Amino acid sequence: MMGSTFAIIGAALAATLAGMGSSYGVQAAGKAAAGVTAEKPELFSKLFVLQALPATQGMYGLVAAIVIVMRAGLFDGTINTLTKEAGLALMFAAIPIAVVGLFSGIYQGKTAAAAVLMTAKQPDAQTKGMQMTALVELYAIFALVATLLIVFMAPMEHMAAAV
Repeated sequence: MMGSTFAIIGAALAATLAGMGSSYGVQAAGKAAAGVTAEKPELFSKLFVLQALPATQGMYGLVAAIVIVMRAGLFDGTINTLTKEAGLALMFAAIPIAVVGLFSGIYQGKTAAAAVLMTAKQPDAQTKGMQMTALVELYAIFALVATLLIVFMAPMEHMAAAV
């Protein structure tokens, strides 16, 4: 396998797993919000914000995937010239945001669903619910920073282009 293949696998894992976590989280919060909105439609805008919060892990995974592909040089015509070691480094760099993005998206969705129910009972408590939900977000941000640090610290070696 060429190094660029490993880099592409890493980018795909970052975007896919973090996106899966976000989609689950948004769905969990959305189910709770739909139930509350059926009874109290005036709370829709407050509940929508809570539902949207778990979407960020998917965005972080996408950012990581783009940075990995760019760092691998896959946009500048050097495809298939990355060394195996450099490609593996980029693949492993994707692990923090891929794994943490998956789980934090799920757990942030569960926290957001609880915040939706809290807001249903006490509409003025929505800000507290957002704070509780955003605390889970912090770990996704840490994971993204870890991924980006590894990506930019990894030595990028390219093989000599075949003539």
